[in-house]
Amino acid sequence: MPFRALILLVSLGMLPLWAQESVSTSMLNASRAFLATLTPEQKARSTFPFNSDERFRWFYTPVSRKGIPLKDMTEQQKKAAMDLLRAGLSEKGYTKAETIRALENVLREVEKDQGPTRDTGLYFFTFFGEPSESTPWGWRYEGHHLSQNWTIVNGKSLSGIGSSPQFFGANPAEVRSGPLKGKRALAIEEDLGRSLVKSLSPAQRSEAVLSGNAPSEILTSNQREAAIQEDKGIAYAKLDKEQQGLLLALIEEYLNAQPRALAQARLKKIRDAGLSTIKFAWIGGLEKGEGHYYRVQGKTFLIEYDNTQNDANHIHCVWRDFTNDWGEDLLAEHYRNDPHDQHAHKSH
Repeated sequence: MPFRALILLVSLGMLPLWAQESVSTSMLNASRAFLATLTPEQKARSTFPFNSDERFRWFYTPVSRKGIPLKDMTEQQKKAAMDLLRAGLSEKGYTKAETIRALENVLREVEKDQGPTRDTGLYFFTFFGEPSESTPWGWRYEGHHLSQNWTIVNGKSLSGIGSSPQFFGANPAEVRSGPLKGKRALAIEEDLGRSLVKSLSPAQRSEAVLSGNAPSEILTSNQREAAIQEDKGIAYAKLDKEQQGLLLALIEEYLNAQPRALAQARLKKIRDAGLSTIKFAWIGGLEKGEGHYYRVQGKTFLIEYDNTQNDANHIHCVWRDFTNDWGEDLLAEHYRNDPHDQHAHKSH
């Protein structure tokens, strides 16, 4: 296919099958390459059975984790690990993840060792099952303010990849001093949300802005299953064209942390479910520096964003899929079609 034709298809979200498949192939190859660098002891630490409950345990706070951290890797292993992370995220997503990891140095300086351990090396790679083209497997990249989870059910197809929960956080949301002064890891998530709510008319705000103080945390926290939130907020259908564009841009900012083909697949699922009933809700102050929270909820997904802690300079934001976190929908279909494989995983 001529390169210019491919660019046109990319711009239209119509990637050919071979381009779509490169996402899963890249993750498969990068996972195998990374695992090949590990010692037997390191591989044992980093690998769990696919059906392990550990696959569903996710945290974005500074806690003890399973897997192998960057600080325990050689330079060769670190390079292979970061190559894998690049395969799992878009360049935008990778940059966000690395900016967030670098904030550990800022926190260590600000807190002067008076808080939890802040260490850029305490970011862990964990695998579930053996990377394969034919049987389900998964992997996770996680540390303070980062939890990225992938489940590959069909290694030969883009539609066989689950890529949530997807969590990014930032403390500080804006660095106020030091070498990184002015750095904002999640600036677009904050600015687009505020631009949308401030664009609303008084009548629209009466629907979108909910009463009460902004919660101090995202409401779903790190629950295994994302709970559908109250059906409140302003519906996409009640926004004007410019406001609809802002809401779609906000949604796509979360989507675009993943490789383009995965982001487009997510967007198609949202469009197929219908845009008109997607609701945007805001709680808290409208001005920068005031504690605030928003969510975007559709039939198939939930975005939650919170910025109230540390004088509204500490962001948590998450993308959840109501039925396909950890590839649950994909796995159910896979096991219906291949019950023998389900038995093999359960007896592993």
